[in-house]
Amino acid sequence: MSTQTVQAFYFQSNQGIPNNPHLPVLLYSQAFHNNPAQTESMFNQHQWLNSWTNGVFDYHHYHSNAHEVLGVISGHVTVQLGGKEGKIFTLQTGDVVVLPAGTGHKRLSASPDFRIVGAYPDGMSYNTRTPADKEKEHATALAEISHVPLPKMDPIYGPNGPLLQHWHSV
Repeated sequence: MSTQTVQAFYFQSNQGIPNNPHLPVLLYSQAFHNNPAQTESMFNQHQWLNSWTNGVFDYHHYHSNAHEVLGVISGHVTVQLGGKEGKIFTLQTGDVVVLPAGTGHKRLSASPDFRIVGAYPDGMSYNTRTPADKEKEHATALAEISHVPLPKMDPIYGPNGPLLQHWHSV
């Protein structure tokens, strides 16, 4: 895959979802279109660990203490990123999306055969938060997000991938 096909999307805090104030969501269209079964092993090879295979929750949520990579290994899914005022994406087999800590995500619909692999830099443990109604919860989430370290490797390309170009230049 050519690194030119990576798209960056920024989201502002909205309706209790902090999103990431500095880092963009990265979409790698058709990164594994030829071999989706390779997705998890490639993530793990580049130190994105603590991986799992399943789906995406059907409610708005985010992880304030870890970045997350998601790779579609079968079917397709329509997700909303960035919270209720965010952007809707349809991801297909082979697509990969990297969510910086704090990015809201929710499954809107999926094909019956939909499956996705998720992983975290250096195998970080992750929390699952839902939109905060209270100002204190929102402030706590923003503080946690600010302490999440930048990944050392791109989940697909390793030490020289586009994630490092986009995120380490911030």
